[in-house]
Amino acid sequence: MRLRLVRQGTKINFMGMARPGVALSGLSIVASFVAFFMMGLNFGIDFRGGTMITAATEEPADVGTYRETLGGLGIGDFAVTEIFDPAAEFTGSVPNQVTIRIEQEGDDANIQQQVILDVKAALSETFPGIKYLQTDSVGAKVSGELVQAGILAIVLAIGAVLFYIWLRFEWQFSVGAVAALVHDVILTIGVFAITQIEFNLSIIAAILTIVGYSLNDTVVVFDRVRENLRRFKQTDLGEVLNLSINETLSRTLMTSVTTLLALVALYVLGGDVIRGFTFAMIWGVLVGTYSSVFIASPILHRLDVKRDWSKTDGGGGAGTQFANIDA
Repeated sequence: MRLRLVRQGTKINFMGMARPGVALSGLSIVASFVAFFMMGLNFGIDFRGGTMITAATEEPADVGTYRETLGGLGIGDFAVTEIFDPAAEFTGSVPNQVTIRIEQEGDDANIQQQVILDVKAALSETFPGIKYLQTDSVGAKVSGELVQAGILAIVLAIGAVLFYIWLRFEWQFSVGAVAALVHDVILTIGVFAITQIEFNLSIIAAILTIVGYSLNDTVVVFDRVRENLRRFKQTDLGEVLNLSINETLSRTLMTSVTTLLALVALYVLGGDVIRGFTFAMIWGVLVGTYSSVFIASPILHRLDVKRDWSKTDGGGGAGTQFANIDA
């Protein structure tokens, strides 16, 4: 027996819900911008520059003692966070871990190296037998380059999507798909500004993955729309969109649910190291699924699309001459 999350023949009027859906997205985008400009992002050392030391002790970590020890060193701003790994006894990972983040002060690498030596010496004296599992240091200049590279990666990814969808379908489809991707990226950045979860290079990787996931959902819907446009040339575009979304709804939900099962398991059992990445992915799957239905499709409906796919555009700017290329 085949498992179906949505019964066959479902006829949900998604286009009838498009206006409140777009309004909700508009408000969410405004809230994301407000949060970003008022609260900012909690950048990790990848983007701010500084040092991160991961240490472990035999006894349970006393964060207060760590802070007291480091406070007398005059090393500037620092933060100590206990790493909680609920799966430690199953995975065999080192228990009683803490991360120490020390912000970069100046561009002198020698000064930063001396800070690392001082911190380790002080901690070794306070916690005999302490183990240093990892030490990462990023200079201010490198962190600035990483910010630029991260932004460029996202912009190029969205630009490549725009070009691909234009070749695969028509320009109206491209606008809808890219609007959905921009929507997903803005809301992801907004939720990180609101929650103040650390924003680092792994989150950039998550955003790029979200772009690919959202695009996959959108292309599946758009491909069915194109098929139905050929079959129902006299049917209202809104009805064709509703039909196409309903026909692909079971597949969309099945993909989203199975992906979320894996991500939730990683979020709960994966520990603090990958929690930011998995949180971004969970959020991205939710908003990516939403935007494929309530952003990309309503924009396509608003822009309208050529109904006679048997003819070329006679000058072509729509890109339909490539519509039969196999993906």
